[in-house]
Amino acid sequence: MLKRLDKIRFRGPKRDDFLDLPESPTGSDTECSDDILLRPRPSIRDSDEQRDPAGFGTLSVMQDLRSESERLNEVKGHLEIALLEKHFLQEELRKLREETNVETLKQELERERSRRLDLEQKMNKQQKETVCSRLQSWLYDRFGVYIEDFRFQPEENTVEAEEPLSAKRLTENMRRLKWSARPVTNFLRNLSALSNWHSVYTSAIAFIIYMNAAWHGWAIPLFLFLAILRLSLNYLIARGWKIQWSIVPEVSEPVEPSKEDLTVSEKFQLVLDVAQKAQNLFGKMADVLEKIKNLFMWVQPEITQKLYIALWVAFISSCVLPYKLMGFMIGLYAGIKFFIIDFLFKSCPKLRDKYDTPYIMWNSLPTDPQLKERSNATVSRRIQPVVSRSSLATIPAGVTREEESGRSHSTKKGAFHEIFNLPENERPLPVCENGWRCCLINRDRKIPTDYIRNGMLYVTENYLCFESSSSRSGSSKKNKVIKLVDITDIQKYKVLSVLPGSGMGISIATPSTQKPLVFGAMIHRDEAFETIFTQYMKIMTTANPET
Repeated sequence: MLKRLDKIRFRGPKRDDFLDLPESPTGSDTECSDDILLRPRPSIRDSDEQRDPAGFGTLSVMQDLRSESERLNEVKGHLEIALLEKHFLQEELRKLREETNVETLKQELERERSRRLDLEQKMNKQQKETVCSRLQSWLYDRFGVYIEDFRFQPEENTVEAEEPLSAKRLTENMRRLKWSARPVTNFLRNLSALSNWHSVYTSAIAFIIYMNAAWHGWAIPLFLFLAILRLSLNYLIARGWKIQWSIVPEVSEPVEPSKEDLTVSEKFQLVLDVAQKAQNLFGKMADVLEKIKNLFMWVQPEITQKLYIALWVAFISSCVLPYKLMGFMIGLYAGIKFFIIDFLFKSCPKLRDKYDTPYIMWNSLPTDPQLKERSNATVSRRIQPVVSRSSLATIPAGVTREEESGRSHSTKKGAFHEIFNLPENERPLPVCENGWRCCLINRDRKIPTDYIRNGMLYVTENYLCFESSSSRSGSSKKNKVIKLVDITDIQKYKVLSVLPGSGMGISIATPSTQKPLVFGAMIHRDEAFETIFTQYMKIMTTANPET
């Protein structure tokens, strides 16, 4: 801009170099004045010509006029320069106003001023604060985060989404449970083996070390040292060392077949096995918890009374005796009971049933289902009619009521010994007093009516009896009686191989039949098989004592 103005000033006296004033933005302001200045005054010339007729005065006048015109040109050049400077300055001012927004700058300036005032007020307040307020603010700044953690808030009740029932998920969870519980079961198995003196040398060394530690009051340090030693061994095993130490050798478990190779029936059977294991596991856990609950709820008062007295004795002893002596006595008793008393009780079951107080108390504690059975039994006893004296008189001397009731046991169609043509002393065992519902499949017969018969199966001391439901008379030909001594083979049987599971039948072979008889569709097949097989082995052992 300045360079452009210097060029204009340098060319000022030359009229041709200037821009035409009418084209300039402010040329209209000086247009009339330039015309007036450039015109000569006729009155002056006429007066000069009249005064100087000879012509000498005209030269001076012309010179003056030239000098004035030159001055006027210079003034005009300066004016044009000033107008151009004004024009360029206005343009620059307009551009600066557009580039820098003055209003926003003013607003920001006002904000900064208000902030400065606020800061000044805060500083004044801080100066007026007392030492206590400063200490409080310092504590809040340092420990405010921790104080916020102790703020009470309403608990959020989050409901976990339950997974749908899946056979794959069920088997996987049971497998995880088995593998997770393996270290605990192995530890308990080793403890039991140590108490049972499975390895005499190992148990003797452990007994000597423990009793020595308990005698010197080192029982707790000994347990802590064993825990540290176990963690150290686990660390070495995790690092790749092969360390295996166990009193009882580990039992190799069967390898599970892959889930992809199983058929539909095998998968169904797998689900049933898993469900059975889960049922048994939950049943055992429920029995333990119910026994503990009934122990503390005085359901069995004579058992809870013993626990009550033991707790009072332990409380008084802990108040009177010093803790060092108490620890010595408890450690000494625990070692003797674990290594000697438990070994004697496990080796001698009769001794355990008489003198093992914790074992007797635990077995005597009832579960909730047992309590319901007891209550139902008491109610049924109240409902049953009282036996008259005349009926009591007919019972022979030396015969108990149970024997008489067993001797007079009858089925739905009459007396038991009359239906099967057996001696009166033959009666069903207590396990099968009501019989097992089943169907007899005689594969020697070809007639459909004789091929399958529905009925009830009973086991006596010497016979296996089947009562057909289609028999009308007391002694029907459709009933079946098999001597246990005549049985040549007994085994579990699966009637239909298409159905899942291991079957619900029992096959019994006798010399009188070409093909084994099959008792199928038995819900309690395993219980019936165990009863028949046990009674069969009992009879065979008494019949052949030498074997």
